[in-house]
Amino acid sequence: MKFPVLLAFLFATVGAFAQAPQAPEVAARQYLLIDLSSQQVLAERAADTQADPASLTKLMTAYLVFGALQDKRLSLEQTLPVSQRAWEQRKGDPSLMFIDPTMSPKVDELLHGMIVQSGNDASVALAEGVAGSVENFVQLMNKQAQAWGLKNTQFRNVTGMTESGHHSSARDLATIAGRLIQDFPQYYGYYKVREYTYNKIRQHNRNLLLTRDASFDGLKTGYTDAAGYCLIASSQREFPNGKRRLLSVVLGTDSREARANESQKLHNWGYAAWDGLRLYAKDKPVATVPVWKGKASQVPLGVAQDVFITLPRGEGAKLQSELLRPDPLLAPLQAGQAVGSIRIKSAGGSLLKEVPLVAQQEVAQANAFVRLWDAIRLWIQ
Repeated sequence: MKFPVLLAFLFATVGAFAQAPQAPEVAARQYLLIDLSSQQVLAERAADTQADPASLTKLMTAYLVFGALQDKRLSLEQTLPVSQRAWEQRKGDPSLMFIDPTMSPKVDELLHGMIVQSGNDASVALAEGVAGSVENFVQLMNKQAQAWGLKNTQFRNVTGMTESGHHSSARDLATIAGRLIQDFPQYYGYYKVREYTYNKIRQHNRNLLLTRDASFDGLKTGYTDAAGYCLIASSQREFPNGKRRLLSVVLGTDSREARANESQKLHNWGYAAWDGLRLYAKDKPVATVPVWKGKASQVPLGVAQDVFITLPRGEGAKLQSELLRPDPLLAPLQAGQAVGSIRIKSAGGSLLKEVPLVAQQEVAQANAFVRLWDAIRLWIQ
């Protein structure tokens, strides 16, 4: 499923529903559950509270590395040196890939080391390979966070080790994870790899849900004393209306088992208590309306992207929609040109979503005679 293109994930909340399903009790300091198809938050607690993100930081590290790969500034088969700084990540017994300065690992190997093994040494090597230094890379991380409007996020390092001024929030971390899934589907497969062996050292992915439930295919675990046990988890399940993808962020649980259990609980509830509906398909007209002063007398109107909405189970039949557009609609019109909007409302009249209404075909301006004749007809009306 392709998600709508966004400048930032501005997740809608479920407050417009008079009787939204009651979320389960979640044993975590902060959490958030989002249906990525509709960009709707289904449940949250303290989602904007700043927190230590631990190794969830590595999602932004990976995002920038994936960008470098896409822009051909790196290649998966390219080898990178292991600096003394990367080697020194061994101090303090953190998560490691176990690389050293005598090695020249490939970018693909380092990505496995950072994502599957949560290697701090791999994260530093990749950051230096992309930006020349960790400091330069951290500047890029913060620049990207600012571009997305992440007001509760500031990075000080590329690994997630606890450091003064290094913080994020459940909502901001969900934005990073959602953008990674949306922007780099070709690299998302790294997050479902269950184990990886490098230099004869085999390590298992710490995301227990990958082996517990086949619908889960990512993303990242984290732990520090300050952060507690954290997990960003994504799952996708098939329904009669199509596939749905949920994303959860759970911060500050008490154990590896707890972060997996609480995340799975949220996902199961999200699928059971809510319906995901595709209201409009981008290749199908919503309405065909008259157009004036053009070479065609009518134009089909529709949406630029598929429109999804998430509703309490059984509420789909109660939805109301309203088309807002200029009348009369005048040529010329370009294909894809916004000419109005569609408002989707709950049974009680609350606005749930508003999406642009676009012309699905080009309508060129007619000759002078037709334009004059249409002007007269409009005046008579």
